[in-house]
Amino acid sequence: MAEIKIELTPEQLAILNGEKGETMAKIMKTLVMYGETFGATKMVPVTGKKGHLVTSFGIKVMKPVYELMDRLISDGVVSGQQFSVDPKPVDKNVPASFLENLIFKKFMYSAQDMYDGQLQKMGLVSDTAYTCTCYLDEVGNTPEKGDILSWAESSAVVYANSVLGARCNRNSGIIDLFGSIVGYVPYFGLLTDEGRKATWIVEVKTDKIPEAQVLGSAIGMKVMEDVPYVKGLDKWIGNELNDDAKAYLKDFGAATASNGAVGLYHIDGLTPEAVEMGEALISENAQVYVIDDAELERVKNNYPVIWKDKNAEPKLCFIGCPHLTYSQLIDWTEKVEAGLKAAGNSKVVIPTVFTAAPTVVEKFNKTAYAARLKKTGVILSYICPLMYMNNPLCGKKPVITNSNKLRTYTTSRYYTNSDILDCITKGVK
Repeated sequence: MAEIKIELTPEQLAILNGEKGETMAKIMKTLVMYGETFGATKMVPVTGKKGHLVTSFGIKVMKPVYELMDRLISDGVVSGQQFSVDPKPVDKNVPASFLENLIFKKFMYSAQDMYDGQLQKMGLVSDTAYTCTCYLDEVGNTPEKGDILSWAESSAVVYANSVLGARCNRNSGIIDLFGSIVGYVPYFGLLTDEGRKATWIVEVKTDKIPEAQVLGSAIGMKVMEDVPYVKGLDKWIGNELNDDAKAYLKDFGAATASNGAVGLYHIDGLTPEAVEMGEALISENAQVYVIDDAELERVKNNYPVIWKDKNAEPKLCFIGCPHLTYSQLIDWTEKVEAGLKAAGNSKVVIPTVFTAAPTVVEKFNKTAYAARLKKTGVILSYICPLMYMNNPLCGKKPVITNSNKLRTYTTSRYYTNSDILDCITKGVK
């Protein structure tokens, strides 16, 4: 390759020069070139105990990925650390017509079983490690503050950076795997102290708790890939990273990352670096964005509805993108029960799917809440709603959701938590 601009240690240079084989050399070369593109100064060790891969779906057009995996496996070049991976795209329990299922099985995800086998050989933790919320306690891939990660999946990366204080760039698929294989990632962006400084101050001045998904959406669309420092949110979610605050920030962060390209945010008095450093995290000449109730309403009202028939009756509802936490599952179960009782209905009036990590589902199913949720008619699944909606026939259906990420990437229509609860318990009016 051309002259190397990145400083390499003797061990890193030896890998690049082929001392661990041609395949490892190519992987190191790819990471070096990736780093040079973004102005990296050096390669640093991956210190997180586990990786996380974004590419979980066995879609037919990914043939080059399958060929690459076969080459890595045959050469004995597997991940240096175990990893979790994004959710599976199909679940037989989720409503789908005969034709929709045919497209899933024959034309979209026909390579799923084969690819699952490749992932296992490469270092997948277990069959239960398919989730976008790998950082939850039940999943067991929770980085420590300061850990250097080689992850992809925008919602997981922004959570790890912001709520946990780990360090990871917004990597793409395969780059995440390469960093886990070689054990090094290029040092730039959100791995650096300077790259973690906020260039935006967001002042939350609402009269009620902002909807996490709408607040995140507004910030993401405003700051794009920059780092925001959010003030005023402590009034609504407090100064303790408890289960409720973490669940709120999970959904908030996913919206910032999908409606914009945020990889890190700081919440004044709450997230680890903001607690430790306070406003020292804010860069000079940072821009200011004030968010009040009217601004959130403006943002929400400008979401496009791309259904062919904008007045169509919803055929399906997804709640849980990113996957729901255990406490959110309990909370939603109680809310659906109360909503149905108030409406005089025994079951949800729109087919509804709650999604969560397999291990969270397993934990939930051991409680009395599981039977209560099943009684309401709600389906509990490990599926990735986004991958479900990528089916062209499913994409034509009027699907509703409380996820701004799902709204952004698919044809689904967004409703706030309270509105979507009304929709599924009373019907859309």
